[in-house]
Amino acid sequence: LENFSVYIVTWNVGSAVPPDDITSLFGPNVSDGSVDMFIIGLQEVNSMINKRLKDVLFSDQWSELCMDTLSPFGYVLVASQRMQGVLLLVFSKFCHLPFLRGVQTESTRTGLGGYWGNKGGVSARMTVFGHPVCFLNCHLPAHMRNLEQRMEDFESILQQQQFEGGTATGVLDHDVVFWFGDLNFRIEDYDIHVVKCAIDSNKLPLLWERDQLNMAKNTESILEGFTEGQLNFPPTYKFDVGTHTYDTSAKKRKPAWTDRILWRLRCTGSPVPTHNAALQRGLTSWLGGATKVTQHTYRSHMGYTISDHKPVSALFSLHFPFKVDMPLVELQVNREWCKVSDATVRFTVASTYQRSSWDWVAIYKVTQNSLHSQFSPTRIFVRDPLSKLKIHFSNEDLPRDDCEYILGYYSNNMNSIVGLSTPIQVTQVRGQAVALYMTYL
Repeated sequence: LENFSVYIVTWNVGSAVPPDDITSLFGPNVSDGSVDMFIIGLQEVNSMINKRLKDVLFSDQWSELCMDTLSPFGYVLVASQRMQGVLLLVFSKFCHLPFLRGVQTESTRTGLGGYWGNKGGVSARMTVFGHPVCFLNCHLPAHMRNLEQRMEDFESILQQQQFEGGTATGVLDHDVVFWFGDLNFRIEDYDIHVVKCAIDSNKLPLLWERDQLNMAKNTESILEGFTEGQLNFPPTYKFDVGTHTYDTSAKKRKPAWTDRILWRLRCTGSPVPTHNAALQRGLTSWLGGATKVTQHTYRSHMGYTISDHKPVSALFSLHFPFKVDMPLVELQVNREWCKVSDATVRFTVASTYQRSSWDWVAIYKVTQNSLHSQFSPTRIFVRDPLSKLKIHFSNEDLPRDDCEYILGYYSNNMNSIVGLSTPIQVTQVRGQAVALYMTYL
């Protein structure tokens, strides 16, 4: 089995300004590149009107902080989706980009009967080395009494989120679904003193039994197949802001595990006719079995005090039975661009790849932290994919810095990068009119 590691963080940040440093949120191994993908799901990101306008024009503070934290370790932003205060960010190691295909995002409002986005769900889906995976960040209704509303909203989110193309059109059609966020499930029956006493004496299993989500998994069909690791950390809500003390306000909210991370594997074969199901099972068996998930850690980060919630993280390994790891477009380039004649790229296209005249090739800085929001100046559309192309750049189009760059081939149909070159050292090309030759071999 081929392993692919995914690290997920969920945090209701309570409209707070981000702290200076969130590196520890991403685990002790963030700097060694052992994690393939980081997923960040935030709730209650400051969404005042003037703040939202600024975030439309620029990136929001939380996205910037996550980029600034992860990009030095070689991670780039693959997808982001924001719905008012609910924010989802997907980061990947740069080298995986050609194998993350069909990237799509969705959002569903459930606040005020579906008119307001303070509650609801945002998702990102893609095929990862040939396997459809979906990440769903939710903020469900608060308060003990709203269990039924939480379940209705979750079902509504699953029904409304539909993706285009491929076999995985709904959230639950994906091989693996990760569901996380401020799900707002509470602890029933016990009063606040019993709950606090159980926490202080580390008798957490006593509280697991009355956790609404744990109980609902046994009764609600919509939760069938969802798995969660053991809650071996104290409830992450509700704290006095700036402290490690559970709520001492007049409301005295009962501590609860509102912030959760679950996953679900697709039930293979059930939705399709019998003969197709048998064929699918046979093919899966021949390829080495279905995708499996192993959870390595599930923990809270109690040191953060800017919010009345504590962040929660989990590290997973996805065990793929096979990997689609041949790029659809291969780029060959000179390693150094010191003169005009060096600035040539040749590329080979797989026979299965459907080209578009809206495909393009761009030059990215190796240090760049987001391929979707910070394009370098050079971006060439492949207007006629059947012919040899010769494009001249003006001086303004050339890289401004003497440093390393990478060429990326972007597929318009697949909404993703499908080919990357090796790093190019650009030194003395700047200031000359450069011709970039792109030839289909």
